[in-house]
Amino acid sequence: MSKNRSKEAAQKPREYLLKRVIREGDVWAKASMLVMGIANIRRKQIVKGLLFLLAEAAFIFYMAVSGIRALGNMVTLGTQTQGWVFDETLGIDVLTEGDNSMLLLLYGVVCLFLIVFFVLTWRANLKSALEVQALEKAGKKVPGLIDDVKVYLDAKFHRTILTFPMIGVLAFTVLPLVYMILVAFTNYDNAHQPPGNLFTWIGLDNFVTILGSGSTISKTFWPILGWTITWAVFATVLNYIGGILLALLINRKGVKFKGLWRTIFVMSIAIPSFVSLLIMKTMLQPEGAVNVLLKSWGVIQDSIPFLTNATLAKVTIIVVNLWIGIPYTMLITSGILMNIPADLYEAARVDGANARVMFRKITMPYVLFVTTPYLITQFIGNINNFNVIYLLSKGGPSTLDYYQAGKTDLLVTWLYKLTVTSKDYSYASAIGILVFVISAVFSLITYRRTSAYNNEEAFQ
Repeated sequence: MSKNRSKEAAQKPREYLLKRVIREGDVWAKASMLVMGIANIRRKQIVKGLLFLLAEAAFIFYMAVSGIRALGNMVTLGTQTQGWVFDETLGIDVLTEGDNSMLLLLYGVVCLFLIVFFVLTWRANLKSALEVQALEKAGKKVPGLIDDVKVYLDAKFHRTILTFPMIGVLAFTVLPLVYMILVAFTNYDNAHQPPGNLFTWIGLDNFVTILGSGSTISKTFWPILGWTITWAVFATVLNYIGGILLALLINRKGVKFKGLWRTIFVMSIAIPSFVSLLIMKTMLQPEGAVNVLLKSWGVIQDSIPFLTNATLAKVTIIVVNLWIGIPYTMLITSGILMNIPADLYEAARVDGANARVMFRKITMPYVLFVTTPYLITQFIGNINNFNVIYLLSKGGPSTLDYYQAGKTDLLVTWLYKLTVTSKDYSYASAIGILVFVISAVFSLITYRRTSAYNNEEAFQ
């Protein structure tokens, strides 16, 4: 009987807290909808009630002093530009302070976060009012301050230790992220730099410009997107296959000094990647070590444009990335190969399977089953791989066909140039959103189709 009741309770939709307060709450619980904490104060939870009341008073004071104005300014993003105005009293031009659209947007976002926080606090106040009412009605002791402190140091200790990290995440990650997303719907570019020139809301115009308006930015976005996907596919697949083959080679029976070989390849990981990339960039210059050596051997007469020819630069970047990426995959797959059940290979040998068949039917499927999440992560990481491109070629060679981008720029390096070089923050923010959408859609669709997701229990 109790099981059936629990099932029925679980199947019933959860009733809204506000409806419960109106229907079940006493006069003090209902009063808490207007005066936060009054129900707690009435039932001798003085400190808790005063904290709720203080939160409400602080919120009302903030909204009255600056919150309402911040929301209004967020709508307009400013009306007064900075400029020189003739002062009749002084008889000279005086620089007048103008609105700063950037700060007005920031203050508006902060206000929205505070409103959300207040709504959550108000809801917690109603929930607490119902709880203390139920305890008093049942004749149970209403917990005091010391009791609440003990609970938050014991049963709810996870909430206590997560409070400050969550505040930090909201303040330094979520809030700036929301701010930058909103910038994508403004015209905050090099022609609208506050306070001299204000920027305003323009809706989806930036996305229309980037995706299909026929502008230079649109003609830049699609080739760079194509190269970004091409780079991510080659960088991920070649590193993955190369790491697996290298791990298989080192782990083969009969290969001596396995630890030494692993150490040699892992040295490329021990050395910071930016150091390796800068050394490679120097060696591949027209008068770098590689060209000088090939000339001295008589292999070439003129320097090979490793990083100045568009096609060759892309190939060079992919090849150089192998030196950095393969050892990572080798380390991961080495551990996986050592844990493949030996009886699978024994059964295959009994059935007459050769090494090629065992690799295709056992080794590769098993490795893929375990490493598919890693493979997806690497692909997304390569879409946003800033270091390899920027440190090797800085996106070059340059071209007049693109807007603030070179032939080897990825979306992420182009985004960087739009912010640092040309100060087109709105376009950069819109591109960041598009990169996120592409990465998220690909990750979700791909992962949900893998056996690692559909069959979590075991490899078959």
